[in-house]
Amino acid sequence: MVDAALIQQCADPGLKPAIVEKFIVSAGSPDPLAVTVRSGGRVVLIPRPGTGEEAMALVRQHVGKAVVRVGVTQYPAGVGITDVSELKPDLVDACANIRMGTKLFAKVYRIVTKWYGNAVDEAFDDAIEAWKTGSFEGKAIFSEPDPGDVKLAVPAPAEADRSEAGPTEAAGPVRPEPVDPNKAGIRIDLSGIGGSRPKSD
Repeated sequence: MVDAALIQQCADPGLKPAIVEKFIVSAGSPDPLAVTVRSGGRVVLIPRPGTGEEAMALVRQHVGKAVVRVGVTQYPAGVGITDVSELKPDLVDACANIRMGTKLFAKVYRIVTKWYGNAVDEAFDDAIEAWKTGSFEGKAIFSEPDPGDVKLAVPAPAEADRSEAGPTEAAGPVRPEPVDPNKAGIRIDLSGIGGSRPKSD
């Protein structure tokens, strides 16, 4: 769990602390040096960096070839840069990472909330999903324009989710599966098949 004082000091002022905390619990990492690399939808196994220099070396090695997420907020390392040389060690500094990550997530959350039309709880779950995938409604969410002043719903605290929610909800935000009319609601009595056929002489 990220220290509340660190959130207070470093997070984007546009997000309430409860939103920041839930965001980090849902999509981030407790390790400031955490580097996650995905290629073609699969996680690439990489050694855990022991220092900031090692973490940055891994980031530079994979940015541009795969999706690279870094630090406490699992910030998308390639966003807003055109060359690997533009990557800064701020990515693996806990406070700087929280500052950058919460600023970008605030924009994502505003975009999703505006799409919903008002501040609804579902918008947070979809914003988390958009943060993880980098897209929303078929668009690259990180490069979309910021809609500006949008009222955001404050989700329930992360601790309350773990204690009150069911197993699926506690594991993180999950979009409900659409009901398939071909699989649900079909009630056919099959008990008479196979055993009730009259015997032929």
